[in-house]
Amino acid sequence: MARDAGKQSPGDVGTKVDQPSEQAGAEKAQLEAQEAAQAAGVEEAAEKAQRAPRPRRRSRPVEGEAEGTAAEETGVEKEAAGAVADVKIEEKPAPRKRGSRGGRGRATEPAAEAAPPKEQPARRRAPERVNGAAPVVRAQAKYVRTSARKARMVCDHIRGKSVDEARAILAYTPRAVARDWSKLLESAIANAEHNHELVGDDLKVLAAFADEGPTLKRFRPRAMGRATRIRKRTSHLTITLTPKES
Repeated sequence: MARDAGKQSPGDVGTKVDQPSEQAGAEKAQLEAQEAAQAAGVEEAAEKAQRAPRPRRRSRPVEGEAEGTAAEETGVEKEAAGAVADVKIEEKPAPRKRGSRGGRGRATEPAAEAAPPKEQPARRRAPERVNGAAPVVRAQAKYVRTSARKARMVCDHIRGKSVDEARAILAYTPRAVARDWSKLLESAIANAEHNHELVGDDLKVLAAFADEGPTLKRFRPRAMGRATRIRKRTSHLTITLTPKES
């Protein structure tokens, strides 16, 4: 009986062992619940952080705000700060322009201010008469490579003719010097229109003459060791125009 009393029944042993196992299981479940709650909170915070908009970078303060801030911090009045800002703006150099090749060209200095246009003197109208005589326009061509004799054969046809008639005569004259006379006639008409304010179509050829110029002397070898002289003559052409009414 003593031995039986010292032994414990199987029912008593099971009760003592089951009680601590149930308490440990409850504590473990509570810890797992807390860990799950913490994990859920961390995930929720991460999602909120991703959804939240990123803070924008604050733009550079405006000059007025910068001045006000400087005045508040240093205790300087706004007027003094404004004066300092004006001085800084005036001292700032003008920006330089870059070249057209992607900004790699040489820097160009700012263009200087365009000078005001000079006032052109008023053109004076030529008087119709100078000491009782009509105005005369003159043009001259020197050292023309033709002889004076050949030039006179052409100018005799246009002397006393109107400008239109002289142009037509020179256009159909079969001589090389006619081209030189035509150029000289156009030069005289331009002088009359620009210098004397005359109308070119209302003019006539008052005088046309050819003077001899210097002669160029050349030599040509001939038979039996002889040489003959070659004379290359030049001439000075002159033409004078005047209004038709005179």
